[in-house]
Amino acid sequence: MSKLNFIVLLFIAASIFSCDSTKKLHSESKKIEKMSLSNKEKVVALLESFNTGDKTPISYINPEKYIQHNLAVGDGLAGFGEVMQHAPPQGFKANVVRAFQDGDYVFTHTEYDFFGPKAAFDVFRFENGLIVEHWDNLLEVQPPNPSGRTQFDGTTEITDLDKTEENKTIIKNFINDILFEHKNDKITSYINPKKYLQHNPAVADGLEGFGAAMQYFAENGLVMEYDKLHKVLGEGNFVLTMSEGKFGKGEHTAFYDLFRLEDGLIVEHWDVIQPIPAKEEWKNNNGKF
Repeated sequence: MSKLNFIVLLFIAASIFSCDSTKKLHSESKKIEKMSLSNKEKVVALLESFNTGDKTPISYINPEKYIQHNLAVGDGLAGFGEVMQHAPPQGFKANVVRAFQDGDYVFTHTEYDFFGPKAAFDVFRFENGLIVEHWDNLLEVQPPNPSGRTQFDGTTEITDLDKTEENKTIIKNFINDILFEHKNDKITSYINPKKYLQHNPAVADGLEGFGAAMQYFAENGLVMEYDKLHKVLGEGNFVLTMSEGKFGKGEHTAFYDLFRLEDGLIVEHWDVIQPIPAKEEWKNNNGKF
């Protein structure tokens, strides 16, 4: 072999090694980046990928185990992919208004353009840094309520991280005492009577607004019954509850309620109320909760 040919072969080998090394370094860099992100950051990146088209956040979902509780979507990544295939030409959009983390759970309050404008709460469960389970509740975006508040505005700052468990207990007791057992004489033990900001599309601020809504339901033969509390998740001054019961004319319903607390009292509330479809309409068998 001539000296020139030997040098050429060395150059080619070095180029292949360099290219291979670059790919490995890039792959390792991606792994390190994935590991360095918090679970909350992974969820926000996944939802915002609707806007950017970035494929990287899909890797935050466990491809072997993804349990889906949105009953209109098939199980696993295959179900997720099927929804994406039916996206309109402009795609889906997501604006994450609030994001929280509680242990292995991340929950978000999001404004979607998802087959039309939607208000939603999403809950994701992680195992070993990957998303393995998802729940949500969605409602069409509504006009501002009688107090001029929307389904998204209001406080976003997370405070009182040292009070997370205390606040979760307060909300659990509120659901049990007020919504399950209707001990309305205890309501001011849970809701601040001087400051209660309401984001439900049909209800005004304050205890007066809450009372007026309950009176309207009673006078029109409507119901709002909470039968079972499934999850209580929180971070600092924010607590989310996932409940089921009956609403309106008695329709089987999922209630997602987000509360903000100050000094042990509820001062702000957002919710998404969604009917639970009949079982024959489900696209997976995991149940709503």
